[in-house]
Amino acid sequence: MTEMITSLFLLLGSFLMLLAGIGIIRMPDLLTRMHATSKAGALGAGLLACGFAVYFPEVSVVVRALAVVVFVIMTAPVAAHVLARAGYFVGIRLWEGTVKDVIKERYDLKTHQLGSSARKRDD
Repeated sequence: MTEMITSLFLLLGSFLMLLAGIGIIRMPDLLTRMHATSKAGALGAGLLACGFAVYFPEVSVVVRALAVVVFVIMTAPVAAHVLARAGYFVGIRLWEGTVKDVIKERYDLKTHQLGSSARKRDD
């Protein structure tokens, strides 16, 4: 039974990592590539670590696998967000299918300041 659960975790994790790799190749611009790799890659790495924890039921392995899962789930989306934001600010081109560019309305190209989303009231 342990082998079946381990195999399921490893296969699902490997499949998600494969999807992340395909996302890098298939997606049209940096922002969508970062989105695909951060979501699928983080979940795939987490499932792989869970598979290792099930297969090696020692306390040290389980604790390390849990630490890896927590670390990857917490840092991968934040790192992808920071890299995508930096790419946007240095002027990467967005995909022509991008529906709305929210940052464009708030970013001042002269001062390189990002304004607030709160509307200014005329009192």
